[in-house]
Amino acid sequence: MFELKIIIDEDKCTGCGECREACPKGGKIWTIDRKTGKAAASNLEFCHQCIICASKCPEGAIRIIRDDNYEKGSENEENP
Repeated sequence: MFELKIIIDEDKCTGCGECREACPKGGKIWTIDRKTGKAAASNLEFCHQCIICASKCPEGAIRIIRDDNYEKGSENEENP
């Protein structure tokens, strides 16, 4: 089973919501924090691992890491 991490660069994220809009499960996975104006991903059990969110981010703030050895320190990063 793959370990999935969605990493958001808070310095780049503008909270535009493109990630949430593009995601097939957007409302279940993505939230935009009203206080900070930053995106956050949670409930990753709903994620299809399609990486659409990363490809649609206009700021390039999203990195997707899918790796069955993630805990061992071996990172396989994917970001279109």
